Amino acid sequence: MARFELKLPKMGESVAEATVTNWLKSVGDTIEADEAVLEIATDKVDSEVPSEVDGILVEIRFNTDDVVQVGETLAVIETEGDAPASSAPETSSVEPAAPAAKAIAAVVETVSAAKEATQTSITNTEDRFYSPLVKNIAAAEGISQSQLDNIAGTGKDGRVTKNDILAYVENGGAKEAAVAQPKQAVASSAAPAAKVPAAKSAPVSVNGGDEVIEMTRMGKLIAHHMVASVQTSAHVQSFIEADVTNIWNWRKKVKDGFAKREGENLTFTPIFMEAVAKALKDFPMMNIAIDGDTIIKRKNINLGMAAALPDGNLIVPVIKNADQLNLVGMSKAVNDLAGRARNGALKPDDIQGGTYTVTNVGTFGSIMGTPIINQPQVGILALGAIRKVPAVIETPDGDFIGIRYKMFLSHSYDHRVVNGALGGQFVKAVSDYLEGWDVNREI
Repeated sequence: MARFELKLPKMGESVAEATVTNWLKSVGDTIEADEAVLEIATDKVDSEVPSEVDGILVEIRFNTDDVVQVGETLAVIETEGDAPASSAPETSSVEPAAPAAKAIAAVVETVSAAKEATQTSITNTEDRFYSPLVKNIAAAEGISQSQLDNIAGTGKDGRVTKNDILAYVENGGAKEAAVAQPKQAVASSAAPAAKVPAAKSAPVSVNGGDEVIEMTRMGKLIAHHMVASVQTSAHVQSFIEADVTNIWNWRKKVKDGFAKREGENLTFTPIFMEAVAKALKDFPMMNIAIDGDTIIKRKNINLGMAAALPDGNLIVPVIKNADQLNLVGMSKAVNDLAGRARNGALKPDDIQGGTYTVTNVGTFGSIMGTPIINQPQVGILALGAIRKVPAVIETPDGDFIGIRYKMFLSHSYDHRVVNGALGGQFVKAVSDYLEGWDVNREI
């Protein structure tokens, strides 16, 4: 008999710890190699940690909601014969330990760049440790350090868990604290101001035939981040209709040859992504982020690509250095990320570092949309459905009516730093690149 230590694998170069969210196995259970033992969460994705050996689980070293560092032993498995060496990942390695990393099924926790979107001054103290998840929720809800320190924790050693802080928010604690008078306020002869009641959601009646469905952990976090984005940015939209007839006809002509040569399907998405990357190079002040009262002008153009998952949630994998890819490279990147997103095989690094986001609402038949900005970015472009419509065609010999393929581009941008001229010029540039497509282009 031998003992194998199941360690927390490395999940990306910027991920140093994870929170245990659920043990799928109990002490005494028989485990097969590649079978999931527990679920963990970073502030980016949820994952399963599989066993690398067959055996019996004899020891669990962390409880639910405990924070574990990469390389720490999660559990001990007793095996027959000599156990393989424990897979403690090298700290210099970017890839997860194999084969455990290959079996990690990543599921979106929030839209891309969530960690950057919720930067906060919350710090750990000698008496209290806060997980990245708790810190992010605190930032999204505007909960201060002092408020967080006063929340009663139900976790190990009094640690504040996700459920503790969500319960605090749902009970209006954050809003009540925000309007409360400071204890050390200077006395004034003026009449004390009336206490502002905390805003509460209207109660929802439930009838006998209604079904009450608990929101998933991922759904709750997405909801919090979407509300935080609307409260943070001054959303403004610009819309433009683009004639993509040339693109439609060109793709129809080359797609079969492309698939045969490259082994990849040529969709419209990489074509649109190429146009967006070019427009961002033309208008670099759309490729920025806001940090307090300062603007960070991004050097790299990393395009987030919002993708719908089978369960209805969203994930935003990122195409790094998109402006440096040709159309073949862009197509391969789009197909790879979309496929791994659908199969739950994205790594944490795949959804980090986005500088601008594109979402294809046309996939569901919508002709336009008003997307919410993916913080801390300042813009997001929605691609509407391509429609065959009658249109006025101008020629040297006069105008006539013809059938054209058209689509709407909906640009949401942060009016704190992007004025209407810049926001409108940017989306017009995207449209110009699409409408000016070379029908004789080689690929």
